[in-house]
Amino acid sequence: MITITAGQLETWLAQIFWPFVRIGACLMVAPGFGAIFVPARVRIVLAGAIALTVAPLVPAPQGVAPFSAAGFVITAQQVLIGLALGFALQIVFDAVTLGGQVLANSMGLSFAFNVDPMRGTSTAAVGQLYALLVMLTFLALDGHLALIATLIDGFRTLPIGVTGLGSVGLWTLVGWGSQLFAGALAVALPGVTALLIVNVAFGVMSRAAPTLNLFAVGFPVALVFGLVIVLLSLPTLQASFVELLQATFEFMRDLSASQG
Repeated sequence: MITITAGQLETWLAQIFWPFVRIGACLMVAPGFGAIFVPARVRIVLAGAIALTVAPLVPAPQGVAPFSAAGFVITAQQVLIGLALGFALQIVFDAVTLGGQVLANSMGLSFAFNVDPMRGTSTAAVGQLYALLVMLTFLALDGHLALIATLIDGFRTLPIGVTGLGSVGLWTLVGWGSQLFAGALAVALPGVTALLIVNVAFGVMSRAAPTLNLFAVGFPVALVFGLVIVLLSLPTLQASFVELLQATFEFMRDLSASQG
């Protein structure tokens, strides 16, 4: 007759529960996985499947019960680690969206909004176009698989314990937030510069011909130039996003290696 003790049940639960918490917290905010059109049960099932796969490879803390005070601290640390990894990746997508919004403001499309299918909020049309393009690029490059691989490798470099990220990791994550503005600037700067030259040309024309109605002529021309710039800048956008994505995964690996 097979007998199972309470200690064995707690050990098995700890081996599955804590990896599930970290993976589930990451998938809750990660791009694609955390979209509003992805049902919560799908994320739970996916996180559970990944946790069951990696559970035999993840050593659980010895002598710590899942429902003890130390167990609750470990659970909170796993949630924080998962959220930090997903947030670091989400910043890259938000940077591209912000760059598209800045470009839309420069070309006169700041009033054109539509609903973001990822979050259900209103977003500028150009920013939404950029967000969809980089999401397709992310999936085409198997970025979702690289995210799962980074999560699994993180259990080796940052094992389950009460220490978690620590102050060093948290400050590193705060500093990574600057990539939101740096990435947006890298995406929008070529188009904004070109549109600035167009606006300066119209300023010179207004001085040479004061009777010229710039609102009737300048807006359509700026809009057409802006659309041409968006079309021509798509390869540059993809290249910039790939570089940002590589830097993000490198940052996530470094973040998973920071402790205490």
